[in-house]
Amino acid sequence: MSKGVRRAGAGHGAAAAVRLLVTLSFLPSVVEAQVTGVLDDCLCDIDSIDNFNTYKIFPKIKKLQERDYFRYYKVNLKRPCPFWAEDGHCSIKDCHVEPCPESKIPVGIKAGHSNKYLKMANNTKELEDCEQANKLGAINSTLSNQSKEAFIDWARYDDSRDHFCELDDERSPAAQYVDLLLNPERYTGYKGTSAWRVWNSIYEENCFKPRSVYRPLNPLAPSRGRFFICTFSCLCLEKRVFYKLISGLHASINLHLCANYLLEETWGKPSWGPNIKEFKRRFDPVETKGEGPRRLKNLYFLYLIELRALSKVAPYFERSIVDLYTGNVEEDADTKALLLNIFQDTKSFPMHFDEKSMFAGDKKGAKSLKEEFRLHFKNISRIMDCVGCDKCRLWGKLQTQGLGTALKILFSEKEIQKLPENSPSKGFQLTRQEIVALLNAFGRLSTSITELQNFKVLLQHSR
Repeated sequence: MSKGVRRAGAGHGAAAAVRLLVTLSFLPSVVEAQVTGVLDDCLCDIDSIDNFNTYKIFPKIKKLQERDYFRYYKVNLKRPCPFWAEDGHCSIKDCHVEPCPESKIPVGIKAGHSNKYLKMANNTKELEDCEQANKLGAINSTLSNQSKEAFIDWARYDDSRDHFCELDDERSPAAQYVDLLLNPERYTGYKGTSAWRVWNSIYEENCFKPRSVYRPLNPLAPSRGRFFICTFSCLCLEKRVFYKLISGLHASINLHLCANYLLEETWGKPSWGPNIKEFKRRFDPVETKGEGPRRLKNLYFLYLIELRALSKVAPYFERSIVDLYTGNVEEDADTKALLLNIFQDTKSFPMHFDEKSMFAGDKKGAKSLKEEFRLHFKNISRIMDCVGCDKCRLWGKLQTQGLGTALKILFSEKEIQKLPENSPSKGFQLTRQEIVALLNAFGRLSTSITELQNFKVLLQHSR
């Protein structure tokens, strides 16, 4: 009798377990359940961003990144760290960045700016002035004499006060072109105190941070994390935005590493793919003490900021004088058409972040806060020269410069609106490096959101 009862009980328990598994299979993942709804400090919801990115932006931005104008990025990976003694460069083979051979660089890019002014080529003085103008990578070659003179003035114009980043000197012998498609961002094995020191310096010394944030401390220390007492209510809008931008950038980079993780080597060849365990370690609400979903929401917030910047800068590129020049006339025209099409999509998004709500208080106080905002971010861009892994440094510098360019755009709206149609301006301007960084950085965010959707599916199937 008792055995029969036990058998019935066992059967009942098994049936209950099956029902529970069936029920769980239809439940959203913990991360998915917590990364929903309307974002703080704006009126946009996450589902709208997911749909917009999936069906409009991601396919086009991925295609744009494959075009010659956007795949070659000039960067100096040998600049010394300005803040502490070098930790030494990462010796892991996957940290290495392969510079692009001179023969592979499109003629219109590697020739610099002088090839765009053929009538000026015999005039040494004008040519020297033109060589100084690392502002002209996006400009058409058919220019009037008046425009040429304006360009020389433009080259002498010091716009450093508008920069949110410490820019590399492209004329430095240490600056090299890198093919971004051949040096993808992915997990290289670079970790430990060196990597920790970079992010710790960003958050602790250069970021306006809320005091409710849990973050890992030094991995060599016995304690795993730290709690602060204060909340976001302690920060004004501008400082909340700054923190969210940096947190969103950090989340995006971590997503790329989780999605392209070194899984194994087969016959000496490495294999990369999604690592669910690593994703949960960085974003699961339990393992991160509730901080993971906030990090992912900050990724969406950063996406909105850069999306807004693209919609604002569209008039700059819509001018006929702007030509994404590589030397291949047909491809250049196609690239610009694709870029303008992306801009049209960005302008059609109905729930943009309103940057006019920032720095809108007392004029003197707002100006001071904006300058503090700019200098904090500029310092963060300098910290990227302290990253020991070359591949991590490359993508860190590019994405930081892309975000810095987006901020420059958002706070230069009046200058953009005043741009003349068919002549250069001494006001708002973008270098080719800024343009390449801006679109590739946004492409990385678009990829991050796509990868997040993939992880949600993987988490469902792994239960």
